[in-house]
Parts: sequence; structure tokens; C-alpha cells
Amino acid sequence: LQSETLHRSFSSFQNENDHFFVHFSKSDECPVTTMPMEPKPTSKFVILFSFLLLLSLLLVVVRSSDVAVEGIEAGSEGELDDLEQLLAVDEQLQEERPEQQSEAKTVSKAQRIVMELNGDNTKRLIDGNEYVMVLGYAPWCARSAELMPRFAEAATDLKEMGSSVLMAKIDGERYSKMASHLEIKGFPTLLLFVNGTSQPYTGGFNSEEIVIWVQKKTGAPTIKLETVDKASEFLKKHHTFILGLFENSEASSGYDEFVKAASLDNEIQFVETNSSDVAKLLFPNLKTNNMFVGLVKTEAERYTAYDGPCQAEKILEFVNSNKFPLVTKLTESNTVRVYSSPVKLQVMVFSKTDDFETLAQSLEDIARKFTLKLMLIYIDISNENLAMPFLTLFWIEDAKKTIVAAFDNNLNSKFLLESDPSPNNIEEFCSGLAHGAVSPYYKSEAIPDNQNTSVVVVVGRTFDELVLKSQENVLLEVHTPWCLNCEALSKQVEKLSKHFKGFENLVFARIDASANEHPKLKVDDYPTILLYKTGEKENPLKLATKSSAKEMAVFINRELKPKDRSTKDEL
Repeated sequence: LQSETLHRSFSSFQNENDHFFVHFSKSDECPVTTMPMEPKPTSKFVILFSFLLLLSLLLVVVRSSDVAVEGIEAGSEGELDDLEQLLAVDEQLQEERPEQQSEAKTVSKAQRIVMELNGDNTKRLIDGNEYVMVLGYAPWCARSAELMPRFAEAATDLKEMGSSVLMAKIDGERYSKMASHLEIKGFPTLLLFVNGTSQPYTGGFNSEEIVIWVQKKTGAPTIKLETVDKASEFLKKHHTFILGLFENSEASSGYDEFVKAASLDNEIQFVETNSSDVAKLLFPNLKTNNMFVGLVKTEAERYTAYDGPCQAEKILEFVNSNKFPLVTKLTESNTVRVYSSPVKLQVMVFSKTDDFETLAQSLEDIARKFTLKLMLIYIDISNENLAMPFLTLFWIEDAKKTIVAAFDNNLNSKFLLESDPSPNNIEEFCSGLAHGAVSPYYKSEAIPDNQNTSVVVVVGRTFDELVLKSQENVLLEVHTPWCLNCEALSKQVEKLSKHFKGFENLVFARIDASANEHPKLKVDDYPTILLYKTGEKENPLKLATKSSAKEMAVFINRELKPKDRSTKDEL
């Protein structure tokens, strides 16, 4: 029956006992007519008995079904009660933590906006869109993990602003060949493709900074705010910006310079308006209805008015000099911006968080006194990745207390506050730096005892005295502990010092370049031998380190011209 399709053909009639007989035939067979049969008495009894038995079984099944249904309904009611209780708990948690739910929802939505690139769609999407912002990342990269939600948030903001930029990301490890083709050489990497041609990202790394940079590269350099409502919405998302008030922008040459400055800057959002009401909402301290330019920040010095000429170059100088807080906290995301600041004299306070909080107000007061002269920077001393690269330059390996140091990036010099880092001492240190009264710091070992030595040991602190300011000729050996050839040369220098013992106006000396430094000592390879001749200390002569002791002796005699040259050439 399972293998064939059956067709029921009914051949029936009513006999005297009102019985019907039905015959089932296959569809490919003809119908068959069945004659009536007279049932026997035994057949009637069997039929009646079977009917009663079936009825009894049916009643048992129905009763069992009712009991089962009741059990199921009872169980369902219990499960619904449990589910309702769980949902109530979830609702309570959402009420208690609405910001977390909202943040998670926002991040999820933002991540869906960012297009995922792969080996197949990358070229098509980049070539098919005028602007494509690409984030190259690696799953194992911690900085990539930090940047991705900010990138997604920026994508959301740009979409809401109507930007045509396609925001995309690519797993540079999984699609390494395509990442290499895009010239993604590290993680994370941000690139903007304009009509298929890439340009490197040079902005900041929070969502607002990404939005500003992308907007300036792909749209208008300024945002126009014409109503108070739009200005209020703007303030909800932007914390640092430049405001320009121009009543008649078309007739103002200052307006053109303002827009030019906005085009040249990649970090700060420039805002323009012709409404004094809007301007006063954005800059409450505004005292004029005429042309005005000012900087708004979130820090203590929130409002700073510009009082210079409305020229793009001067406006940018004002922005770059005032865009940082009074005390800037150095992070991995702002290091490039800090180092590129036009304020090149930078004072760094290395401190634990709790210790810094006690100094914070005093440091802000100090910063106000030296605005535009120096920049105060706070570095969490417990963050070794940020702090140690600086501290090792001062021969500091394990710092547990507050340390104050400074760098003059124009002169390539560094300074160290060696007294207690109290507010008064820090202010005095800053004042000395601003007026050029603090001596540069040189890494130096302790001053050694050079009595009864044939070769004088020079350290960073004694380099001026023993070499540059000395009235004698000085043959200086520059070495390091890890130099393979230094030991052999040191033995030759020892031999030369004994040979020239008693030689007039000649001193043999050595310095460990790994533990000592001086701005006048510029050596790139080790070992190095330099001859500082009297009267010519600024231009020392370099000896060939592969020369034999005899060849060096000949060189020394020739340069210093001793009275009895012949007796000093033989070793």
C-alpha cells in the first residue's frame, strides 16, 4: 500500500439487513461488484462484542487524556509563572542599569553600520565609492579592540549627519594579502580612500576626533549653526571647538581666513554662525555682536577668546597653543598630538593617581603662570609603557615616588627636578626653565676617584671639566660593556698611557657611553678613540681603532709634536 497510489472505487448496495460492503481496488484495475451476504448469528455476536470493547477502550483513553492535559496545563502554568518572574527580574535590572542597556544597544547598532571587508568585496567597495574609511585590525591586538567601538560610534554619527563616507573594517590577519595590498602594515591602521586612492589618517582616536577628521576631508571644513535649537543639539555631542561669529560672511575677509584655518586643521571642529544668540549660547562670555573667534574646551579654562588678527596662520597658532588642558594627561591615543604641540618645552609629572590628585590644583595654577611658554603633562607612573621610556633616559629604573622632568624638543635637551617635588619647587623649576636658568640633565655615573690611575675615568658630570675645559690634550676612549672589541682596545690604551707617561700636556681617559652622556659627545659606534687637542676641543680627531699601538703612538706624536719625537714612537 505504501508503494502504490490507491484509488477507492465504491461498489455498494443495501441488502435486506441494511449492510454495506465496500471493496478497495487498485486504480489500474476495474471496479468489482460485490454481492450481498447474509451475516451469520455468530457474526452478529462478534460484532457487538467488538463494538463494546472498542467503546470501553475509547473511554479509558479519553479519561487518560483529560488527566494528562490537566497535568500539562498545571505544568505550563508553573513554567509561565517562572518565566514571568525571570522577565520581571530582567526588567528590574534594566531599570537599575538603563545606561548599560542603552550603551550596549548603541554599540550593537553602530557595529552593524560598519561594513566588514574581505578578500572578495574590498576592491569592489573601494572602487565603487567616492569615500571609504578603512580600519585595519587584528583580533589579538588590544589597541584594535579599544579603537573598534569608537570607530563604530563615529560611523553612527557620520551616518546621522548624512555623510556619504562608507565606514569599513578588515581583519588584517585573516585577509593578510588584501591588507598588504591596502598597505596596512600594523594594527590598528586607519586609511581614507578617496576615489580609490588612500591617504593616512592623522587625527585623534576617540569617536569625536574621527568624525571631525573625516568630515573635514570629505565635506565642509566648518559646521554652520543658524538656530539656538541646532546649537543646543551640537553641544550635546561636541566638547571642544572653535567658534566664529560673522554677521555678514560674504562681505567679511575674516570669514574667508576662518574657513581657510578650518581647512588646514585636522583636529578641532570649527563652527560658524551669523546669529549672536547662537554665539552666546556656545560662548556665554561673549561681549560683542561683531566678528568674534574663540576656543571652547571642557577643562577649567573652558572659554578662551582670540584677540589677534583674523588670519588663518595666526588663528591656527592660537588653536595649537590653547587646545590642550592646563595639565594634559598623556595617553597612548594622544601621544602624537602632545609631541607635535608647538609648545616644545614640556614639563612631565610622573606620579601615582592618588599623589597626582593632591598636586592637580597647584599644577593648574602653575600652568596659568606659564601659558604658551611651557606645557604641563601628567603621566601615570604605574603605566610602564608610557612612563618608563622617559624615566630610563634619566637612569631611573624603578620609580615609586613623584618625579618631575622636562624636555626641550627644540634644543633636544632634558632636565630633572632633583629636589623634593613640592608645589613651590615645581613652580621654581618651571620658572627656571622658562627663563633658561636650569642646566640640562646628563645621565652620569657617580664621580669616581681618579687618584693614582694612568687612565682617567670620565663620567657625564665631569666631561666638561676633564675634557672640554681641560688645558691639556685628552685622548678619550669611548666604550660600552656590551662591545666585543672594546676590551682589546682598552688594553692598547693602557699600554699607550704607560708609554707616554710623563709626556707633557697629554691625558689618557675613558668613558662608558652606556651609563654617561653629554651633548658634545656624539658617538655612534664603539669602541671610538678621540683626540681632543688644546684649543681645538670642539673638533676632536678620530683615530682608527684597528690601528696597532705603534701606529697610534706615531699619530699622537705627529699631532702633538713633542720635543723628543723619536723616543716616543717605539713601544
